[in-house]
Amino acid sequence: MHRLMLVSLFLVVGCLGRVAMGGETLPLKVCLVSGSAEYDSDRSLAAFKEYLEERYNAHCTLIKAQGFDDLPGLEALDDCEVALFFTRRLRITGKQLERVKKYCTSGRPIVAVRTACHGFQNWLEFDKLVLGGNYQGHFPEGPTTTIKIHPEAKDHPALDGVVPIRSRASLYKAAPLAPDCQLLMTGSTPESDGSHPVAWTRT
Repeated sequence: MHRLMLVSLFLVVGCLGRVAMGGETLPLKVCLVSGSAEYDSDRSLAAFKEYLEERYNAHCTLIKAQGFDDLPGLEALDDCEVALFFTRRLRITGKQLERVKKYCTSGRPIVAVRTACHGFQNWLEFDKLVLGGNYQGHFPEGPTTTIKIHPEAKDHPALDGVVPIRSRASLYKAAPLAPDCQLLMTGSTPESDGSHPVAWTRT
């Protein structure tokens, strides 16, 4: 789902911007929060940072978790304009976790990737409260996951250029979504009980 994540953040970058007194558009402040070692989030987000800054008017700060218990640099969330979370079961506490919660209740944009639905072990409510998801584990790896665009979302701007996907990665059990979510893509495997949400948006 990295491709959908890129498309979603491109949409944010393209729509947001700050105009300085002289009339020039200031770079969009993007905070990339990496903490999913199993998916090598440090490497993929470093490449994404470079891509955004080379091709868009964006200034990106990449924050990297140090193990599971420390996420230094979260001060960047205080004044960023969009945050991307690619974390997995981090055990941060105290001021670090409070900074994450403060950003999530600020009303500013969030892009959450893959394991972010269980990104903070001490705040598993992030999934339902913020994302509108319902993570209940995953189906076994191996069987091919077929990911399709939800028919009612075929004209959604976040899906511009996105096509159906096939993957050997495990399919998450994420149903049902919160009623105010807009489903974008669903996935199914030969072992799944029907289709499950793979990508969605929520205001």
